[in-house]
Order: sequence, then C-alpha cells, then structure tokens
Amino acid sequence: MRTPIIAGNWKMNNTIKEAIELIDGIKKNELNEEVEAVVCVPFTAIRDVKEAIKGTKIKLGAQNMHWEESGAFTGEVSPLMLNELEVEYCIVGHSERRQYFSETDETVNKKIKSALAHGIKPIVCVGETLTQREANKAEEVVKNQVVKGFEGISVEDINNIVIAYEPIWAIGTGKTASSDDANAMCAFIRETIGELYGNEKDNIRIQYGGSVKPNNIKELMGKSDIDGALVGGASLKADDFVKLINY
Repeated sequence: MRTPIIAGNWKMNNTIKEAIELIDGIKKNELNEEVEAVVCVPFTAIRDVKEAIKGTKIKLGAQNMHWEESGAFTGEVSPLMLNELEVEYCIVGHSERRQYFSETDETVNKKIKSALAHGIKPIVCVGETLTQREANKAEEVVKNQVVKGFEGISVEDINNIVIAYEPIWAIGTGKTASSDDANAMCAFIRETIGELYGNEKDNIRIQYGGSVKPNNIKELMGKSDIDGALVGGASLKADDFVKLINY
C-alpha cells in the first residue's frame, strides 16, 4: 500500500510570524496519521517552522534547492544548508520554476540526483500547458519530462521520490482537471516509470496538483493512481489544509 501524501506548497507567502501562526492553527486539529502531511515553506521560515512542528507528524519541506553543495551561485540554497535544517522533502522542477527561472529537464535531473545524494526526498513536478493538451501532446510532454528528469536515477532510489502531476493550466486558475483525467495521466506516468524501473511503478507515489480544495480532494483521492496532492492556495489556510489531510 502506498502511503497517501498531502504536501502544502506555500510558494512566496507567509512571513515568519504568519508561518508560525499557520502551523499553530494546523496543530490545533487532530490529523489523520495514515496520511503523510508535508509543508514546503519559504527558506526564511524553515528554521522557525522546524521548531513549530516539533512533536507533530508534520514533515518539513523546501520549495527549491541548487544541485551544488557550495559555490558562486548568488541567491541559491544548497542541499547541505537544507540538511542542517533537517529538511526532509524538496519540490523540484515546479512549473513556476521552469517558466520564470528557466529550469530545464537537465537542471531538474541534477537537482533530483543531488537531493537523493543528500538524503532529501524530491517531489518532482511534471505537467503540460493548455496549448500542449489541446494539441493532444500532453502525454508526450509529460513522458519526456519524466524520462529526462529520471535519467541516471537508480532503481534503489525510486522509493525516495514523489512525482507531482500538475497540469500547468490548472495551477492557481480555479480550473481543475476532472478526477478521471487526473487519474488517467497519473496512471500514464506510472506506466512510464514501469518502462524505466519495472515493478517499482507500483511503489512510487504520484500526487495530483492544480486547484486542489477540500471540496474535490475526496474524489481525487478515491482514484486508483492518485496517491496524494501538492496543494498551493488551500495550504495557506489551516482549516482547509487540515480538511485535505483528513479527507
């Protein structure tokens, strides 16, 4: 059985004070212990959130990292820095990083390898644009992202990777892929992993992301190949995030 994973991507939101208040709001509730809950917070809040979640089962995540351990990379954060802060997860290759900061399948691949080498579990984002979907190229695009992103990744590392399928046209737009469409693509991603790693496809966890909310989480999580959600806006409200974890 694959453990469901609900990860909140706070993006560029929440000061340290707001971050602590949000965690305190989440902590007031009883959380489903059979669901892995992760908060991926801004770099500035990692240390304080680490302290705030002590004694809970909430896991700590970052939103990005460089693949090098150190060097002349102004403004970047290394895996060693995340290690020191006991970060367990890191989002890699989010569509916003690809779109606004020119990340490529090649740099995503480097980050996956570096994260794994430093004991950090990457949440690897893949997904197509609306133009690509309407041109019937969604599967081609997503498969290419998976194959190139996972190049050189060993079968032993697969269980330490989470894939997040995020159709770009559904992120922050209020639009959501139907649960059947989302599941179909997650199943396609799983089959792609099967082509690369055989039966390990049955173990890798695949999330759906894209305007996930309390009113659609149960339907999404009821699908055969959706193992969780990577959540943006709904993770910024304690009550909503709790409802997602306790779907």
